Amino acid sequence: MILQYSGPSFDYPEAGYATPHKLPSTSHSTGVAVITPIHDCFLASEFPFLLRPVLLLPWGISRGPSPPPFITMSCKHFINDPTHLVTSALQALTLTNPNVALDATHKIIYRRPAATSHDAASARNEVSIVSGGGSGHEPSFAGMVGPGLLSAAVAGTIFASPSAEQVRRAITSRVDTKEGILVVVMNYTGDVLNFGMAVEKAKAAGDAAVEMVVVGDDVGVGRAKAGKVGRRGIAGTVLVLKVAGALAAMGRPLGEVAAVARLAAANIVSVGASLAHVHVPGRAVDAADASALASGDVEIGMGIHNEPGSGRGNMDLPKLVATMLAQLLDPEDKDRAFLDVNSREVVLLVNNLGGVSVLELGGITSEVVGQLASAYGIRPVRVLAGAFMTSLNGLGFSISLLNVVNTGVGINMVDLLDAPSEATGWAAPIRKESWEARNTSTREDRESAAPDAKPSGLKMDPAQAKAVLTKALENVVAAEPKITEYDTVVGDGDCGIGMKRGAQAILRHLSEKPPTGDVVVDVASIVSVVENTMDGTSGALYAIFLNALVHALRVLGPGSATADVWARALKQSCDALSKYTPARPGDRTLVDALHPFVEVLATTCDVRAAAAAARKAADATKGMQASLGRTVYVGGSGYEQVPDPGAWGLACFFDGLAGL
Repeated sequence: MILQYSGPSFDYPEAGYATPHKLPSTSHSTGVAVITPIHDCFLASEFPFLLRPVLLLPWGISRGPSPPPFITMSCKHFINDPTHLVTSALQALTLTNPNVALDATHKIIYRRPAATSHDAASARNEVSIVSGGGSGHEPSFAGMVGPGLLSAAVAGTIFASPSAEQVRRAITSRVDTKEGILVVVMNYTGDVLNFGMAVEKAKAAGDAAVEMVVVGDDVGVGRAKAGKVGRRGIAGTVLVLKVAGALAAMGRPLGEVAAVARLAAANIVSVGASLAHVHVPGRAVDAADASALASGDVEIGMGIHNEPGSGRGNMDLPKLVATMLAQLLDPEDKDRAFLDVNSREVVLLVNNLGGVSVLELGGITSEVVGQLASAYGIRPVRVLAGAFMTSLNGLGFSISLLNVVNTGVGINMVDLLDAPSEATGWAAPIRKESWEARNTSTREDRESAAPDAKPSGLKMDPAQAKAVLTKALENVVAAEPKITEYDTVVGDGDCGIGMKRGAQAILRHLSEKPPTGDVVVDVASIVSVVENTMDGTSGALYAIFLNALVHALRVLGPGSATADVWARALKQSCDALSKYTPARPGDRTLVDALHPFVEVLATTCDVRAAAAAARKAADATKGMQASLGRTVYVGGSGYEQVPDPGAWGLACFFDGLAGL
């Protein structure tokens, strides 16, 4: 059996659930299975079995071995011609931003000149800001072109500097030269040489006043290793571009703009981390790549071109963030203490390297902000999070800190970051007024808790009710591994964990608030637990059914909650549920178990017979094609091997009600 495995994610130690891996079709003749994650998960350590492939073998279902020792990069791309890829991506910017145009020959994105004499009259003369570098870091740099930011950006091939001729053409032909030009470039040898050559050519030709600022903000490689080369430029460069672009838009002279850009660059520190290297479209895949990260490892300080960082290790997100912040802020680390953050104002930029989900980046941002406050007493005046400078689809992120200092020109750095711009790559839509208001007010709930249901007079033995319900819920908890196994084959793997979470919550509720003996009051109290703990489609179905059950029981009270009363109430609840879902018996859903239980109970008032009918119907879903729910979109041959997970789990609950 040969396995291919992909899909690492940053490890969160907190409670929750993760999405396991989809079971693929398996070739019995070749014994090859491709295990592909439906999406990355936070909680691999909480549920380690989710990172073990589930293998569909000729003789049934079993869990397979651990994943291979090395995780490889994603090598699949929609566009594999790197030249076409860069050109078409640049062309797309002209489609999404009417302010910019493309010089396709020289791969330059530049701001369009004023279209009319009216525009020209109202336009403000300003210093032109030019930047650029290798492609693959989008939205940097072409996505940063627009009013209030860059005047032009020059693109090289993927991870390679543009030529000096490309840069010279941008400086001399694609931007306004009257007020001078500031060139901002990251500290990479090719970029510094080619941009520097173009700057010197422009100066020699007398074309314009030109200054150049080199940004090196990465502390991932310390002084000892960096030597004369100095720090690499990474995501902090974007903050320098924004500061310079905003100041230029205010009409400030070249000398001021360059000085403030250098000041900003000197007050930024950044560090990145990644779970895997990236694959460049069009390049051959090196299956024996000795630099590949081991499964579970993260590389701290990895550069934006797959350059090695300061070290690797297997650690969860809190430990990773703590390590990264120490590299940024520890004054005792003489190899990396590039900046003394002595200002009360700090700007935080959490940058997505391209492959981290928006959801996960939010969790990372929260962790960074929390540790800045708890460990360093730093509460950023601005928090920017998003994809500002990527590394293709890099599965990593970087942290940048800007120490806000006096610019010496009467304008605060934060005001320059807040200044408006019209560049598609600058993702900072929150207005300055909103930041400064620091509004902490919230809308309070009209009621601090759900109101207790009014007594109905419909009675049952509370001790017996608790015992029966406890047995049923414990059945569900015990069945979770099997339900999850089934759902991993035909769904997204969360059914068992969701049912277990709901069952455990109800068990805690029964322990803390035992039944009162009033059926309506007791069932209503369980409804709120279900609504708050069971999410997704099944959670909504259970909540609708139970709310309808409360209503039906109230109508049938007062009196004694006999089997007949329960049967009639359950029948009415089932009818109510059918108004909100098209699911019917035969659709391979939990209704396949619910419907026969209710129908048999209604005709026999025999819980054991009803539970047996539910079990039989749940087992009969094996081989049944789904027509509703997410499983409709999951292909493969797993339907023949397993029953519907939701129906099977509900049958386990009914078995418990029957004392089985």
